[in-house]
Amino acid sequence: MTFRIHAALTAALLASAAAPASAEQVFNRIASFPVASNLPAGKDKLAATSAEIVTASEDGNTLIYSDSPLGAIGLIDITDPKAPKALGAVTLQGEPTSVASVGKKVLAAVNTGESKAKPTGMLAVVDLASKEVELTCDLGGQPDSIAVSKDKTFAAIAIENERDEEVNGGAIPQMPAGDLVIVSLKDGTADCASIKHVSLTGLAEVAPEDPEPEFVAINDNGEIAVTLQENNHIAIIDGKTAKVIGHFSAGKADLEGIDNKTDGQLSFTGKAAGVIREPDAIKWLDNNRLVVANEGDWKGGSRGFTIFDRTGKVLYEAGASMERAIARIGHFPEGRARSKGIEPEGMEFATFNGQNYIFILSERASVVAVYKDTGAEPQLVQLLPSGISPEGAVAIPDRNLLATANELDLGKDGGARSHVMIYQLAEGQAAYPTLVSNDIDGNVLGWGALSGLVGDAEKDGIVYAVSDSVYAMQPSIFTIDTTRKPAQITGVTRITRNGQPAQKLDIEGIALDGKGGFWLASEGDAAKLTGHGLYNVTAKGEIRTEIGLPADLLSGETRFGFEGITTVGSGDDMVLWMAAQREWKDDPKGTVKLLSYKPKSKEWGAVRYPIEKADAGWVGLSEITARGDYVYIIERDNQVGENAKLKKLYRVAIADLKPGKIGGELPLVKKEEVHDFTADLKQTNGFVTDKLEGFTFDKSGKAFAVTDNDGVSDSSGETIFFAVDLKGTN
Repeated sequence: MTFRIHAALTAALLASAAAPASAEQVFNRIASFPVASNLPAGKDKLAATSAEIVTASEDGNTLIYSDSPLGAIGLIDITDPKAPKALGAVTLQGEPTSVASVGKKVLAAVNTGESKAKPTGMLAVVDLASKEVELTCDLGGQPDSIAVSKDKTFAAIAIENERDEEVNGGAIPQMPAGDLVIVSLKDGTADCASIKHVSLTGLAEVAPEDPEPEFVAINDNGEIAVTLQENNHIAIIDGKTAKVIGHFSAGKADLEGIDNKTDGQLSFTGKAAGVIREPDAIKWLDNNRLVVANEGDWKGGSRGFTIFDRTGKVLYEAGASMERAIARIGHFPEGRARSKGIEPEGMEFATFNGQNYIFILSERASVVAVYKDTGAEPQLVQLLPSGISPEGAVAIPDRNLLATANELDLGKDGGARSHVMIYQLAEGQAAYPTLVSNDIDGNVLGWGALSGLVGDAEKDGIVYAVSDSVYAMQPSIFTIDTTRKPAQITGVTRITRNGQPAQKLDIEGIALDGKGGFWLASEGDAAKLTGHGLYNVTAKGEIRTEIGLPADLLSGETRFGFEGITTVGSGDDMVLWMAAQREWKDDPKGTVKLLSYKPKSKEWGAVRYPIEKADAGWVGLSEITARGDYVYIIERDNQVGENAKLKKLYRVAIADLKPGKIGGELPLVKKEEVHDFTADLKQTNGFVTDKLEGFTFDKSGKAFAVTDNDGVSDSSGETIFFAVDLKGTN
């Protein structure tokens, strides 16, 4: 099954790359909307925001999302979906947990409780035109998901009354129990007097006295399916009679070929038997089949999704297949390996042009997995990049659109903001992924956090990449075939010392040594017990020479060390040049060092390089590579999204690289701007990432660059690998 899915996805990617006139349609992201754009006037622009659950107006021209930190619902004009516009936010008296559109209204489930022990909530009816709250209904508990029946006559709301993770280790039961609310609708407005509470106690094997409903979905017959996530159970309720007409355990799954150790390396050889599914999102595929995303909560989480019939019979189990496919595009969150891996959470199901699609959202991998519903085993056709932690999605088939709400906001720490992202189904090439790995010896080759590049000396189109300290226990050199689309990682060389993995390295740069091996530059960080240094390795990755920095250089060290390495000359005349990322203690403000080392004579030297002034944050160097008469240097700020101002390539004439003695006067070199990467970093229509870290030329002189995805830690996980048009400057 895993092989078939991998083969299908690879075939789909390659087919989309060929893209003849009659190509099959693909989803591509066409816009990203930063939720902070909807902050009210006068509000701190770094105030936390979050897009969690998203819905669309009946005409498909407006997106509405819940923003719990702001205590509001936000609105986005997508009349032109490629240019979404802020429509502001409607403040509610509480924290909205979910939204659903009906007619010209929006129904918002709102948590108003003062504590988890005393849960309360309300249903707010908001008029889209006036942006006014027209009506509120007391729900008698803390709500989670809300859904509207197909005939728009009623809404169903999961009243979770969620557990407190600080009480009893988070174990349930924790009273009061949750239930399901059904409320009648007329012209989009709720009839508060019609509210019915459906008891769900006594159904589950796990804590039957304390059901915690999580997500609801309604089929064409008006039947409500609800997941009891912590209880590992699913119930079906007749929406007209408010009676439970069926229920079953979500059961367990056996997983093989997973990485279930958070140990600084990627190894998909683990197993886990009898993992409780604990499903989150649920959708009806038709009136008989249900699909659930098995995120897990306090005990379980089987890392995939399951299709059941309405009696609870398993019709399809994804197992680890989705997680393994995600690892192939560099999005596996190693920091969550020991827990619940990619954590599938949100979901959407819709029919586009006669084809049924299932969209599974991975919260931790920040990926949308797109499956064709075949009626039997679903077919994985695409993996789409999302913002950080996608929580909800809405399809607008009449406009060939899909939107995701991404909840994590890292603005206070200088990171990416929460976003709503918009995708369109159309003929053309799949823009993402830009880099995928082939399986090695029949197993997944995981990768991520690429930090340096170098071209092969003999083969056009072949480059090598290294990964940084995210995988400190498994430093690696990856072989990339750039002639494929997407580019493909075809092999890996593990860096070893005396036959064992060379641990605690932070490899940020790679260069050819002229002898079939490589020179590597490691950036030091005392907090991680990682030293600054140079390493010469064989073609098989074995370290044969380790070179530490001289004392007079280390006296001024900071953790921002080498961010690239290149070679000038050959044989006994070879000189290594390394770029220091930022100023050290002995650097005049506005300059950093380019350091030289001659392996033959073991001489160190340096020049000073002038860096641009930062508008915000800091500016530093990320790469250095030599070709012809120049060394090329990436200079960037550490800003993301709309705040990113500097992502550029400069060059310095090699003739001007005349190093001075360490500790003495160092010459200041002149630089020339060569290329602005901003447009390149926007090519997948996401936000501009901060870490553009790799640049090189292949044997033919074609230039390539890559971003560092931070190992999917506080990152969307996106890696953009791309050819760079230097317009004849090289």
